Amino acid sequence: MPQLHRPPARSVFGSLALIATVVACGAAAFAYTAGWLSPQRLTPEKMVEALAPPNGPALGHRRNHAKGICFTGMFESNGAGSALSQAQVFARGQYPALGRFNLGTPDPDAADATVRVRGMGLRISPPDGEEWRTAMINAPVFPASTPQAFHELLLAAGSKDPNAMKAFAAANPQIAGFGAWDKNGPWTGSYAEERFNSLNAFLFVDSGGATQAVRWSLLPAAQPVAVSPDDLAKRGPNFLEQDITERVHNGPQRWTMVVTVANPEDPTADPTKAWPEDRRTVEVGTLTVQRIEAEQDGPCREINFDPTVLPTGIRISDDPFPAARSAVYAKSYNLRTAEAKDYPRTETSTKP
Repeated sequence: MPQLHRPPARSVFGSLALIATVVACGAAAFAYTAGWLSPQRLTPEKMVEALAPPNGPALGHRRNHAKGICFTGMFESNGAGSALSQAQVFARGQYPALGRFNLGTPDPDAADATVRVRGMGLRISPPDGEEWRTAMINAPVFPASTPQAFHELLLAAGSKDPNAMKAFAAANPQIAGFGAWDKNGPWTGSYAEERFNSLNAFLFVDSGGATQAVRWSLLPAAQPVAVSPDDLAKRGPNFLEQDITERVHNGPQRWTMVVTVANPEDPTADPTKAWPEDRRTVEVGTLTVQRIEAEQDGPCREINFDPTVLPTGIRISDDPFPAARSAVYAKSYNLRTAEAKDYPRTETSTKP
């Protein structure tokens, strides 16, 4: 997929081709599961195909968010989340965490300053064995309201028709929120300064069985500093990996996990719609990143950050994306593990 070169200024839709590139490279892979759509329509295979760059996928790598770096650390729950969910991960205590900082691109060699969307995959492992896996990005909203619309967006982004994106935007005006962030949202020079958001709604189930729709975010302890894409480009193609490695070497990096609780009228099935800022929030714990390891030999290499891997006390909502993502993540995982020879571990690696 072509690299992104950002002009100094533009209107939200003044450069639909640019937004298309950002979306195609930056959004996570989604598709309806086979039971939702007939085989002749949308399938995980078709979604994976739509995400591939013109020269084909990078064999052995994730089909999207292909560039990343592993980390290990700890999630310390403060106990406040137990009022919302019976999941052990919210009981007061410390639980091992494994994750992956990543860029929203199918190109593992993309220059960091060309990729708008940054992400974090995270697995928290309480002692009861019920893992919590989640995948978050730095955008505040998603560009498409349904998996089918997202697939149409990818097709429009890759179309040779110069009017394809204009037609998509006219038929799907909800892309405006993502477009506004693309234009006006600040860039930072570090993963450590990013806020990572779960844009999909989930249900927390408390000890009495009552359910509550929520979304969550990880807020950085490091103060975000806005940097222009042009200045970021001067830092080199891999400055994000170099920066986070140096920061963690000098001391652990932290994010506060904040759960946002929906009101009954808030939409839960549409990730293009942000909830009002006055909604109740609960700080439930702190993620501490303690160690960075290169992905090629790191502990996150074989992890599938499937957002439907949930502990008792967390359920999917009527939002179709988590189950859809699960289908495509599985397809991507099967492909890249079958291509391990194309992305071999280093000779010095002793990890299995």
